[in-house]
Amino acid sequence: MDTKTKLISTAEHLFDRHGFTATGMDRLTQAASMSSRTLYKHAGSKTSLIADVLSGRHLRFQQSIEVDSVDALFGALEKWVQTEGCRGCLFLRAYGETGGDTPDIAKAVFTHKASLYEKIQKIVSIETHGKSNSELAEQVLILFEGATSAAIYRGAEAIRSAQTAASVLIQQARL
Repeated sequence: MDTKTKLISTAEHLFDRHGFTATGMDRLTQAASMSSRTLYKHAGSKTSLIADVLSGRHLRFQQSIEVDSVDALFGALEKWVQTEGCRGCLFLRAYGETGGDTPDIAKAVFTHKASLYEKIQKIVSIETHGKSNSELAEQVLILFEGATSAAIYRGAEAIRSAQTAASVLIQQARL
């Protein structure tokens, strides 16, 4: 693993586990087993590092939801939570901790969320035999986001409950 990849992986783990504010650069250098000079050479700044972490996570998440049904979408979320843990959406946590005032981070968050919504719109269209239904896509998105948050304290059961609700909405839309 190259130095930058190691740094981003370590930073993602620490940010996800402890938060962005609580994870200082000293903690990152220690966890990544590198000097602060090497860290800054590869990261630039903490803001740049956060943006890089979010970018990498976005790509991994998008790959994990390459599905074409609502059931598979929620199944992918359940698998993601089992693999990554359930501490809530790292993107929304980054946005919350920075107050939305850091342009690079806000852009990463909005890009990620827009991609998620587009994916859900495509799935809804497939599930309803080519019908575009932005209201239904919004409802599925809210169920998905809610399940992500509720999984923190309810576990995977929250995801399965949201999946059931989304399936009912899809079935109703087909009628």
